[in-house]
Amino acid sequence: QVQLVESGGGLVQAGGSLRLSCAASGRTFSSGGMGWFRQAPGKEREFVAAIRWSGGSTNYAESVKGRFTISRDNAKNTVFLQMNSLKPEDTAVYYCAWRYDSGLPREPYQYRYWGQGTQVTVSS
Repeated sequence: QVQLVESGGGLVQAGGSLRLSCAASGRTFSSGGMGWFRQAPGKEREFVAAIRWSGGSTNYAESVKGRFTISRDNAKNTVFLQMNSLKPEDTAVYYCAWRYDSGLPREPYQYRYWGQGTQVTVSS
């Protein structure tokens, strides 16, 4: 059973930074892909970024490219999302998710396991 636990959310002013973490457990994460998604009230869950456990290839949504950076620490089974230059429209619950295959799709249904989410609020 894969378990994912997010942390690092909070309240920040526009232009500020936050670093989210996703700690994974329950299996050996030597392959597959990890993604970050977000969901704002009244909106669908949307793709933010993804990374391969092996090799570290990444994929970003256009709305966060250049501001957010996804990375991983294989030894600690942890994936990070460094968020800089935050905007009020980045406000959402952020979720990490894992999939068996090493592809980096943007559709939520492609990911098998999900964390409980962490709230990010950016004030103007």
